[in-house]
Amino acid sequence: MTKNSLINILLIEDEEFDVLRVRNTVSFYNSVIKIVDVVSNGRSALELIQEGSDRYDVVILDYQISGGLKGEELIEKIKGIDPLLQIIVITKMTINITDYNFANSLMKAGAIWYCTKYPGNIEEYIYQPTDFILGIFNAYEKKKLEKYKLKSDKKLLQNVENLLEAKKIIGESKPIIELKDSIEKFAKSDVSILINGNSGTGKELVAWNIHLKSKRKYENFIPINCGSIPADLIESELFGYEKGSFTGANNYKAGLFEIAHNGTLFLDEVAELPLPAQVKLLRVIQEGEIEKIGRTKKMSVNVRIIAATNKNLGNEVTSGRFREDLYYRLNVVPLDVIPLRKRGDDILLLFNHFLEYFSADLGVDQPEMDEDGNEILLNYKWPGNVRELRNVVQRLILTCSGRITAKDLSNPMILRDHALIKEDANLEDLFQGQILPLKDMEKSFRIKYIKYIRGISYSDSNAAEKLGLAPSNFYRMCKELGIK
Repeated sequence: MTKNSLINILLIEDEEFDVLRVRNTVSFYNSVIKIVDVVSNGRSALELIQEGSDRYDVVILDYQISGGLKGEELIEKIKGIDPLLQIIVITKMTINITDYNFANSLMKAGAIWYCTKYPGNIEEYIYQPTDFILGIFNAYEKKKLEKYKLKSDKKLLQNVENLLEAKKIIGESKPIIELKDSIEKFAKSDVSILINGNSGTGKELVAWNIHLKSKRKYENFIPINCGSIPADLIESELFGYEKGSFTGANNYKAGLFEIAHNGTLFLDEVAELPLPAQVKLLRVIQEGEIEKIGRTKKMSVNVRIIAATNKNLGNEVTSGRFREDLYYRLNVVPLDVIPLRKRGDDILLLFNHFLEYFSADLGVDQPEMDEDGNEILLNYKWPGNVRELRNVVQRLILTCSGRITAKDLSNPMILRDHALIKEDANLEDLFQGQILPLKDMEKSFRIKYIKYIRGISYSDSNAAEKLGLAPSNFYRMCKELGIK
């Protein structure tokens, strides 16, 4: 509290005798404590607070105030007008202030502290001066803390709203509306959710929306791609380790479960988890505790699990590659994200959204689209889904000027290997009339297909994942086929 600041008091007291005693008590601190108003009944107090509660920091209230409205009822009405106002209750000796039920009822109603009015002369103090003044100071500091917390909460809420706007799900098709409704319905609970969908459909975006609409929205959202971490490192990534727990463990490492405590952990491509890691994940979900490498005592964690996969986990269970008990733990609420080709006019909505976003991001004028271009976008099958559409828009902005035409979209650098994925494609379109031995034809097809997959992927490791290959095997295949 700064030297010149004032703690402004509203005193609710109907006995002039006690009003004078309160004034006497605070008179030694009149440089920092000011009794702004004195009223003799609860209704008058409420009217003043209603007119402008920001005039007061602390309310000092006689518990047995006259005028009908008093005690806990008056406290609750004051807090209902302004929750930041701090209330100190003063009461006569006739009430046993050591009674637990009495104290509990005051605190439950919203009072911060209470004390007794000792019998005495006008010249005497309302209470032990040091304790009474300390109570006022504590009340003022509590108001400042609550005000700061309120501002922080508003700022956090604004951050969440900004994130929701940045990560909003674009689309008005029936499946997308149903998906948004499901997110609203299940986000506020803590049930595990399994998101099913092809690569590039936006499963992580769905997980973000669930988190930002949940009660954990102010806590961490931690995504992990289970297929991108080597099997021998997955345990240390998820659960962490203590310093010195093994050779090379030179520092303490917090695992992702620990970092996500009280928040959300998003397990993307969960089907790629090796079986030993699945056993440990199941134990964490069941017990709410992790076993950190090198630590003898278990650590409690409170984490919501959202998982995602582009595989049929039911089939993975049948084949023995995924634990059945873990499957049922993760699949409490299944959500399906459909491929982009099945979303109709959402394709155009997303195209225009990305067009506006990347034009602003790159600092260029937003190009317009010809009608025939829209037809091409709607007829294209989008094997790379929303991710591919996003990349197409970026390439268009960089290569086109002013207007996007059907010719621009036909450019292989934009919609790569278009014939390869059109439903009406034929062998003549695909291989330009070449008649080759079967072995050579297979090689030609492999080259075209791998080039296409690389074209819609962010990286070679992502392309390898699409093809179901280890990155090393993918690089070896490219080298054998002469693909640079």
